[in-house]
Amino acid sequence: QAVADAASETLVVRVEAPGGDPMRRGAPAWDRALRLGKESVVCDLHADAAFARALCARADVVLEGFRPGVAAALGVGPEDVPPTTVYCSITGFGLSSRHAQRAGHDLNYLGWAGVLEDTAPGLPPLQIADLAAGSLGAVTTVLAALVRRARTGDGGHLVVSMTHRSHDLVAHRLGGDPVPRLLTGGLACYRVYRAADGRFLTVAALEPKFFARLCELVGLPDLAARHYDADQEALAAELAAVFASRPLEEWLALCDGEDVCVGPVATRAETHADLGPWPQEPDDVPLGAHTAAWRAALGYPTP
Repeated sequence: QAVADAASETLVVRVEAPGGDPMRRGAPAWDRALRLGKESVVCDLHADAAFARALCARADVVLEGFRPGVAAALGVGPEDVPPTTVYCSITGFGLSSRHAQRAGHDLNYLGWAGVLEDTAPGLPPLQIADLAAGSLGAVTTVLAALVRRARTGDGGHLVVSMTHRSHDLVAHRLGGDPVPRLLTGGLACYRVYRAADGRFLTVAALEPKFFARLCELVGLPDLAARHYDADQEALAAELAAVFASRPLEEWLALCDGEDVCVGPVATRAETHADLGPWPQEPDDVPLGAHTAAWRAALGYPTP
């Protein structure tokens, strides 16, 4: 992908192989969401790397996700772009790690990073390494590089490791947890409880004032004194029993307007409705819809 400035408008150009990204077929709804607002250009890097280099030469930022060395071998590596270009490589394990050439996906990276230690064999509900460590990690790094470029005129090669950045999210715990598995099930006041109707309630009453008020509301004020007792499982059992006595909506109504840090495990559809209208997605952009225009603009006739 390349972020390019054309006709005073910021564009994101997604360069795809002639057959398109595999997600177009395997997960079309996800793919459409990820392509939102982007142009589509088809380029066979093995046969037409010069066109891709010309695209990169017009870019402020070039983003690639090949394994280390592949982009360079194809002729679109960090040495193939102007020195003012910010070139960002999102990798699984960085460039110099012993795992640098290892194949992997989000779950593998989280396992290597130590993120799953508390919760395995349960799977995380979203792709933390891909979305937080990789994508958002790249965004923050690229934005910082663009600020630096505005001052110095230099681009540079940025390397984002999804595994290393995932580990950064849990590395603060290496010094020890105040309570074992503090925010991953160790505390009764920070768990998910089942209501009478089978729905789930989130409780995150970490501060004493929140937990004390919650205990009052559920009719068990004496539990407040046991907030950080050593036997958290006994406390959790009592909370589980009381939360199982009413349906979710009654608990939400009881806690509404109260400072107790309680909420539902909402469905995606419920959240979508609750958060208000979302921007309308534009019509789907076909694969390669912008290829001819870019080839003409860069002086590369359509083959």
